[in-house]
Amino acid sequence: MFEQFCTSLEKLSLVREHLSMAALTQNQNRSFRGILLYLLPITILAGVLPLQIQRLNALKDETEPPITQLERQVRETASGLEMVQRLPTFGFDTLVADWFFLRFLQYFGDDEARALTGYKLSPDFFRVIIPKDPYFRLYYVFLSASTSNYAAMPDESVAIITQGLDRLTPEFPDDGFYIWRYRGVDELLYLGDGEAAQISYQTSADWALQSSHPEAPFIAENSQRTADFLANNPLSKQAQVNAWASVLGNAFDDATRQRAIDRINALGGSVFISEAGEISIQFPPDD
Repeated sequence: MFEQFCTSLEKLSLVREHLSMAALTQNQNRSFRGILLYLLPITILAGVLPLQIQRLNALKDETEPPITQLERQVRETASGLEMVQRLPTFGFDTLVADWFFLRFLQYFGDDEARALTGYKLSPDFFRVIIPKDPYFRLYYVFLSASTSNYAAMPDESVAIITQGLDRLTPEFPDDGFYIWRYRGVDELLYLGDGEAAQISYQTSADWALQSSHPEAPFIAENSQRTADFLANNPLSKQAQVNAWASVLGNAFDDATRQRAIDRINALGGSVFISEAGEISIQFPPDD
């Protein structure tokens, strides 16, 4: 979370430096760009205030049951996120996406609150984040895990991922082929739609073949193999094991890792973890 915050500050610094240099050579734009620098904090503040009001309201009635406070906070946060989706960003989309990703991490990481109210706001955060910056792959990892696995809303995850994919090309970003795999995992494991997943894995393979990313050759081969499994059998156990292996590799909590291992074992595969923490998968026989 601290690294993301530093990244946000660095990006803001670069933007300010760029605008300052441009102002020296383009006097006619100086006033307009100066206004943008003042409007950006105001815009972000307008989006953040509804998310912070919940903390002030919680102080108004200390006798209010904790669950009631949390439920009210969820409603207020949802209202704030809905409003932010309509606010202008004056070209600072990436900075806004970084900021609300930090807000999401705070929400997602509050285990005590989430145990009481669940993770149902996860897709709401990413309806703000993904349209602002659809090119950063890490966002999709958290989107899929939080919305499909924790909030049990894989249809929302697939819809938001698709919205982001509409802005990508096979060449940019160079790791965009991974995002098609994330969509395929949601479609296969959480929606049970093998035919849709086959298309996603096939597209992942096709994009990887056009990418300069160093991991592209491996992903192209792996995704093509999974797509072929699904083309022959939409409920292929090997394809499902491969998908759960992706979940295992991207998991950021022990519960999800164990769930992936249990599902792989149930499908007839086996998981081996070396002393160094390296994971290897034994696939079930052809199905």
